[in-house]
Amino acid sequence: MNNKSTILVTGGAGYIGSHVALLLKKEGYEVLVLDNLSFGHPEIVRDILDVELIVGDTNNRFLLDQIFTTRNISAVMHFAAFLSVGESVHNPAVYYKNNVVGTLTLLEAMVAANVNKLIFSSTCSIYGISNDIPITEKHPNNPLNPYASSKYMVEQILKDFDQAYSLKSVIFRYFNAAGADPSGNLGEDHTPEVHLIPLALLTALKKRDHLVIFGTDYDTPDGTAIRDYIHVSDLATAHILGLKYLFSGGNSDMFNLGNGDGFSVREVINVVKKVTNVDFSVKEGIRRPGDAPILVGSGGKIQSKLSWKPEYTNLETIVDHAWKWHNKRHGIK
Repeated sequence: MNNKSTILVTGGAGYIGSHVALLLKKEGYEVLVLDNLSFGHPEIVRDILDVELIVGDTNNRFLLDQIFTTRNISAVMHFAAFLSVGESVHNPAVYYKNNVVGTLTLLEAMVAANVNKLIFSSTCSIYGISNDIPITEKHPNNPLNPYASSKYMVEQILKDFDQAYSLKSVIFRYFNAAGADPSGNLGEDHTPEVHLIPLALLTALKKRDHLVIFGTDYDTPDGTAIRDYIHVSDLATAHILGLKYLFSGGNSDMFNLGNGDGFSVREVINVVKKVTNVDFSVKEGIRRPGDAPILVGSGGKIQSKLSWKPEYTNLETIVDHAWKWHNKRHGIK
């Protein structure tokens, strides 16, 4: 496959999609971003990525058909999903419509256009609660909330589409994506923000009065939930490796994206305070429904099969890169 093939990146104006689009461009691919801008940032696509943006939705079959018939799309990287666990519990209909129906519409359009390669953004939360740490890909699936269920459903659909239509996919089950491009020009900016590190950084920047710890009674050393944080640039590298694997004729497969190390909420907060040199108010709250006590993933399979080597595994480095971005975007001008 020549490097000038066009990759359609759905959700490419968002956090992970934009980092993958940036690396695709550096690797010599033509990139086309499709984003409905419900959470994405058009100025990032325009000013930083400098690639074409089509504003639209994966539920719009007419638009998808138009894209596939007028562009030489060789593969799709699919990041267009809603991602708040709490919101999915209170409003599951929106999550199933966007994450499941939207993906199904996209897959049907791909089959009709004979585009048969997909990289899918999934989640470690489909594993549910586990005593096996680190979690491997062989762990049983037990999604605890509609967000996780929506991703699990798509994984099942992809298996069926492979068998029926020979649509090959690489599924990446993310643990906690974090950090920002080391340049400081690209990073995480959700509205509303739901992730711990950016929430802590925004609190350090005085954009929030305090930070809330959701649950201090977990069966963990300090009572707070433990997560595996993976640098978004390392995650983007994995996606390029997955794409090259499909282009070389690889069969459908699924990989964890984790570092194998876990940090508690309190540990993360302490690192943020150290990196920013700012002390800020932290309050304790009750657990959120659907949150697992510990999620730490093994990256052994992708390291072995795709030769993936994460570059930024130190939590201070991850937080430092995120701090540079947040200070640039939200700090005092």
